[in-house]
Amino acid sequence: MTSFKDLGISPELLQGIESLGFETPTPVQSLVIPHALISEGDLIALAQTGTGKTAAFGLPLLQLIDPAERGIQAVVLCPTRELCVQVASDLENYSKFAHQYKVVAVYGGASITTQIAQIKAGAQIVVATPGRLVDLIERRAAKLENVKRVVLDEADEMLNMGFQEPLEAILGAVTARESIWLFSATMPDEVRRIAHNYMENPKELNVGGKNEVNKNIVHQYYVCRADDRFSTLKRVVDANPGIYGLIFCRTKNETKEIAEQMIRDGYNADALHGDLAQGDRDRVMNRFRERNLQLLIATDVAARGIDVSDISHVINYGMPDEIETYTHRAGRTGRAGRTGVSISIVTPKYEEKIKQIARKNRAEFERLMIPTGVEVCEKQLFHIIRNIHEQEVNNEAIEQYMPAIYEELKDLSKEELIKRFASVEFNRFIEYYRDARDINIYPKEGRRRDGDSGKVAGANGMSRMFVNIGTIDGVSKKDFLQLLVQEVGIPMPSVGSIDMGRTNCHFDVEPSYVKQLIKSLSEFNLNGRRVRVDEALPRTEKFSKSGGGEKARFSKPDFGKFGDRGRSSSKPDFGKPGKGFGGKKKSKY
Repeated sequence: MTSFKDLGISPELLQGIESLGFETPTPVQSLVIPHALISEGDLIALAQTGTGKTAAFGLPLLQLIDPAERGIQAVVLCPTRELCVQVASDLENYSKFAHQYKVVAVYGGASITTQIAQIKAGAQIVVATPGRLVDLIERRAAKLENVKRVVLDEADEMLNMGFQEPLEAILGAVTARESIWLFSATMPDEVRRIAHNYMENPKELNVGGKNEVNKNIVHQYYVCRADDRFSTLKRVVDANPGIYGLIFCRTKNETKEIAEQMIRDGYNADALHGDLAQGDRDRVMNRFRERNLQLLIATDVAARGIDVSDISHVINYGMPDEIETYTHRAGRTGRAGRTGVSISIVTPKYEEKIKQIARKNRAEFERLMIPTGVEVCEKQLFHIIRNIHEQEVNNEAIEQYMPAIYEELKDLSKEELIKRFASVEFNRFIEYYRDARDINIYPKEGRRRDGDSGKVAGANGMSRMFVNIGTIDGVSKKDFLQLLVQEVGIPMPSVGSIDMGRTNCHFDVEPSYVKQLIKSLSEFNLNGRRVRVDEALPRTEKFSKSGGGEKARFSKPDFGKFGDRGRSSSKPDFGKPGKGFGGKKKSKY
């Protein structure tokens, strides 16, 4: 197995990375470090975010610095303030047992006067965002005539953020450079153009394939209706107890709305978006890095540069337009050799997007069923049990309270104690998900048979119902829905599809409302004709009951507001007794 020592790193730098717990190099480090140490040529390294790129360029960059020279010898360009600060900190940590290299981070949102003073004090490596470095060049505060190496970290992200002109200005100003090291997760045309214009015969090193995602990431997706996206998000989060995740939204407004709803519903969440002041942004990021925040909800722009190594899940609440954006999102998890999960919540029309991403990134996506309420409660229960079992006990601190605890609980058996401890948090989920409906959209969705019941199941776990009312009675879908909601009292979200035929209607309803529906609708008369409602039977079984193909028989209705079936199309009046569906009179039948 290759070690860092085998890569040609100096003993002082080896001591620094060993103190950080690094034992064996990652694939990108094994490829890049030996080449960068011995070659003066340009270099392109394609590797996903979180695969150890900072050490891959940082260690050879430090080793090639002349400690006796006090001017700027190397420039590292990063897309965001957060990444800039992180890279500078990493370089200082790598070299803490080596020469006292002077590393300065410069970025917007901080005092430019302070940064100028730090550079003048003898900066040897400047880690910068492109815009701020251009400002410093124009002020003649950053002199780049002696810079030998330029590192472009996350080059595709910098170009996506509109930094092409500042990048070209900086590369044009570094006239004495010996090499450019370009690191990128993807290789779009804009990055290829930079390489073509400013690099000479670069050595290209690929970790995996181009545009290929980190193999440590598991890709999953859920399909739901647009109205069920937020419910799906909550179930996914609840079904992953202990999640430490990053949730991506497409817009600032969506980010704010989802964060507000999650916080209101008791989740430990916060938002990161472009409208935040820098101080608020830093506060949110610090809480997330320190794991005082479980869920960070962010836009793509706001999340750029987030460098947190142990994010367990990335959730795409809104799918990005560009496949490269998905690649970057997914790369926020599965870092430093850990396994991560990238989850996408999509509506049916976006399933094709999943297939496109899978093809381009050579990744496997697994479609999962949205957890039911029962499944969520089971996950939470066993998570609680594991936490209790693994809980560390401070015997010294708690011992003095044990006599009083024993006294308080003396009338409870072991079984009762276990149930009560488990129920402290479990009851909250049981109450919330008690009547939770199935919100899945099933593959090749059609009507399904419910086990051995012989009934036809509606879509998404709903019950499929039959009623002897049709368009011939002058009843539209809107009229029938109004009847169910206003007269029967069924919430509108609990009513599914309504298929209105000429003489009858089939519709979906939440199973919990079936008894109420049958009881209430059966009390209605349609001009003296009893309204008949029941759970739908498969067509073949329905026909066989009447001797093979015979249609259901209806008693001839009275002439009235709806007229004779087949001759009148007046709209029903739901609100007036004795007309249409208005009167809840018991049928003489």
